[in-house]
Amino acid sequence: MTSFRERVERAIRVTEKLNKLPYDDQDAIQATWSELTGQPVDPTFRLIPPVYSDHGINIRLGRDVFINQGCQLNDIGGIDIEDEVMIGPGVRLISSGHPSDPASRRRGITSAPIRIERNVWVGAGATILQGVTVGADSVIGAGAVVTKDVPPATLAVGVPAEAVRYLG
Repeated sequence: MTSFRERVERAIRVTEKLNKLPYDDQDAIQATWSELTGQPVDPTFRLIPPVYSDHGINIRLGRDVFINQGCQLNDIGGIDIEDEVMIGPGVRLISSGHPSDPASRRRGITSAPIRIERNVWVGAGATILQGVTVGADSVIGAGAVVTKDVPPATLAVGVPAEAVRYLG
């Protein structure tokens, strides 16, 4: 069993390798992504490097997923991205944090999975925090900070993100 530190160092090494690949070499990007996550990659997956991850092994992708450049996927708590999801540039999926209690803040990590359901579009610079599920067919507006679940077919915007419109 590898230590927490070893898993983080491995993820940094693999993402550094991934981030040196040209966008035109999607075969190499997919192979290196598979190395990062330990999972096979659907041939419809597209990624524009760079991308950053703290573990990599807790990320699951569906088919026809697109991840734009500059995204950060902190996956200690797990990140599940279903089919046909588009993730804009500079998006942060943060499935972990630290306790708010000052006495335990440096000694512990909190985590909970992030789930992004089918056909979601996450706009540029949005942040989705631990424990959040974004329902199918939803849109997360650019720059939003999502701290609670978003129902299916909903437009959520703002800081913190709020549902502003049903998209059905």
